[in-house]
Amino acid sequence: MLILCIIVCIDMAAGTGRIWLPLLATGPALAAATSRPRGVLGVGALAFVLGAGIAARHNMDLTHLAVVLAALVTVTLAGTLASALRARRERVLAAVRSVAETAQHALLQPVPETVGPFQVAVRYSAAAAEARIGGDLYALIPTPYGVRMIVGDVRGKGLPAVGTAALVLGVFREAAYDEPDLLDVVSRIERSLARNLGGDDFVTAVVAGCPEPGRLEMVNCGHAPPLLIRGAEVTAVETDHPAPPLGLRALSGETPRLQVVPFVDEDQLLLHTDGVTEARDADRMFYPLTEGLTRHLSDEPARTLAALHQDLLDHVGGRLHDDAALLLLRKPAAQAAAPTGVRPLTDADGATAA
Repeated sequence: MLILCIIVCIDMAAGTGRIWLPLLATGPALAAATSRPRGVLGVGALAFVLGAGIAARHNMDLTHLAVVLAALVTVTLAGTLASALRARRERVLAAVRSVAETAQHALLQPVPETVGPFQVAVRYSAAAAEARIGGDLYALIPTPYGVRMIVGDVRGKGLPAVGTAALVLGVFREAAYDEPDLLDVVSRIERSLARNLGGDDFVTAVVAGCPEPGRLEMVNCGHAPPLLIRGAEVTAVETDHPAPPLGLRALSGETPRLQVVPFVDEDQLLLHTDGVTEARDADRMFYPLTEGLTRHLSDEPARTLAALHQDLLDHVGGRLHDDAALLLLRKPAAQAAAPTGVRPLTDADGATAA
């Protein structure tokens, strides 16, 4: 519409509108990118009328006028078809996004703000923002053997990675309830992956649990070490006995070992995937997770992760190039422990987090 008005104003002011008549076709052409088919037809009809009026005002040759108007009609019809196809693609995309949202809720089930005696916060960002889900996984559930959790990263991307993540989470949720020993939980996941994964596929993961007050058990299977926050000090929980990623035990012959860490009142534990630590800025510098966590640390896990996630996005310029998951667990003091809540957290896009 702006282009049409400019051409008319040029003709009214300088009397040279006939020179610019072919540009009237850009009106319906651009309308096809933003308007519905009726809008494109309306803009095309207006351009047709304006072109005919300007030509009549200047006694334009009929042959030349016919060519210009025929071009207008052709562009309008083509723009109308393009608009209809675009609208159809938008409807399909909306349906796909709806399915992806449903899949996210099924795969990454909502986690309440408190689980047992712990405060919890989670953040997840898929590299493909339209998909909402990716190859990173996490879950935290109360069991007869205490609160148990897993954070992992599937090798690869796309639907195969999502399928593997679903497999791991399904086995974890079942085994966490059935197995008293955390190592047996890991072994069940390992056996399931060995039956279902290809030879080059694997999953790095940290499986952790709190079977009793003050005691945190962890099994690290080739994953980035969690960060333990005690007061203002942030320490990476390195394992003395590195274990292979899940799905590769048969190739390495190594078996995972249980690592026990004190976890007392006011302590916090951050589990994360390499999409956080390997995020780079414009200068190809990795994101300093320990420094960022220290800078944004608070007594509210949700507030800490919200600030940390925004800091991560600012570091990479607004968009991550790999899936990134963060899970923060905090043990509040007994007198300050909040009642168990059921309101789920939300992620940065406003969708329910798992």
